Amino acid sequence: MKKTLLAVSLAATFPAVVHAQSAVTLYGIIDEGLSYTSNAATANANGSVSGHSAVRLLSGVMQQSRWGMRGAEDLGGGMKAIFMLENGFDASTGKLGQGGLLFGKKAWVGLSGPFGTVTLGRQYDTNVDILGPFEVGDQWGGYMAAHPGDLDNINNTNSTNNAIKFTSNTYGGLTVEGMYSLGGVAGDFSRNRIWSVSAGYVNGPLALGVGYLDVANPNTSFFGSTGSPAATVNGVPGSNMASPVYSGYASAKSLHVIGAGASYLFGAATFGATYSNTSFRDLGDFSSGPNPAGLSGNATLNNAEVNFKYQITPDLLCGLAYDYTKGSSVKGMTGATYQQVASGIDYFVSKRTDVYLIGVYQKASGTDSTGKQAVAAINGPSASADDKQAVLRIGMRHKF
Repeated sequence: MKKTLLAVSLAATFPAVVHAQSAVTLYGIIDEGLSYTSNAATANANGSVSGHSAVRLLSGVMQQSRWGMRGAEDLGGGMKAIFMLENGFDASTGKLGQGGLLFGKKAWVGLSGPFGTVTLGRQYDTNVDILGPFEVGDQWGGYMAAHPGDLDNINNTNSTNNAIKFTSNTYGGLTVEGMYSLGGVAGDFSRNRIWSVSAGYVNGPLALGVGYLDVANPNTSFFGSTGSPAATVNGVPGSNMASPVYSGYASAKSLHVIGAGASYLFGAATFGATYSNTSFRDLGDFSSGPNPAGLSGNATLNNAEVNFKYQITPDLLCGLAYDYTKGSSVKGMTGATYQQVASGIDYFVSKRTDVYLIGVYQKASGTDSTGKQAVAAINGPSASADDKQAVLRIGMRHKF
C-alpha cells in the first residue's frame, strides 16, 4: 500500500504527457478540356513565320491540375505545426508540371498561432495571395484570361524558392503579409533575393488589396525558378522568359511590381478592377541574362483590368473582362500596347464538378520587348504570327 501511495505521489510531480492531435488531408484538382487557338506562330523551313490554328487537349486551364497534402498538428496554447506539399501535373500526358519538380507548386512547413502564420519553403509571393483574387484569371477566366504573359505574376506563373513568409491574422477585416526569399548565392546576399509585402481589407461587400514585389536578377531567380532553367552560355544565363511581352528584358538587374485591386459585391453581381506597374530595371546586366537588342535603362509595363461576374443561379455564373497593357519606350523602341477581352460561363454540376466555356481575344500594336512589331501574346498559348489572336476553351474541372 505504501509503495502504491509513493508511486502515485511521484507521478503527480511530473507534467502530464500531451498527445498532440494531428490531421493530414489529401486533395487535388483535375482540369481537362479542348482548347482552340488561332494564329499560333509556326516557323517555316525558309525562316519565315506563319500562323496556323490549333486544337489541342490541354490540362489545367481554369486551374492547374494538381494533387497535394496539407496537415496540422495541435501543439497546445493556440499553436499548430502546419505543412503543405503540392504537385502540379499535366492530365493529358501524366507528366510533372513546373519543369519536372515533384512539388513544384508548394512545399513548405511552418507554425500558426495567435500572432499569425510563419511558413518556410517554396511558396507564392504575397501579391498572388492578396491581389490574385481580384484578377479574372483567378476567378472564372483561367490562365488564358490572365494579363498578357502574366506580366505582373498575379496569376502565379512563377513561384518563389527559399521563401520565409509571414501572414497576420485578420483584424477588423485587415490582413497583412510579408515574404523574403534568400538568394542562396554564397558571398552575395543580394543576388537572386526576392521580397514582397501586401495587405488586404474586407468590409462587407467591399474588398481592397495593395502589394509590392521586388525581385533581384529576375531572369534567373524568378523566371528560372522551375526545375529546368535555361543553360548558361559563355558565362551569360540563357533566357527563361518566353513571352514577347517581356522576353527582351532578360538582362534586367531587378524587377519591381506595384499592384492594387478592388471588388464590390452588389446582389448577385460583382464588379472588380486591378492595376499594376511592372518595371524591369537596369537593363544590360549580362550576369542576369542575354541582351541581344543592346537595351539599357528601365522598361515599364502598366496594366489595368476591369471585370464583372454575375451569379445567374447558385449553379451558374457568367463573366466579362477587359484588360489594357501599355509598355514604355526603351532605347528608341516605342513600346507595345495590348488590348484583351475575355468572357466565360461556368456551370457547377455538383459542389466538386463544373463545366466551363472561356473565350479570349487580344489585339497588339507598337514595338514589343524584342524590338519587333508586337504580336498578340495571350498567356499560355504560343504567341500569334500577327497582331491578333483568339482562344476558345471548353473544359471540365473536378475537385477531390
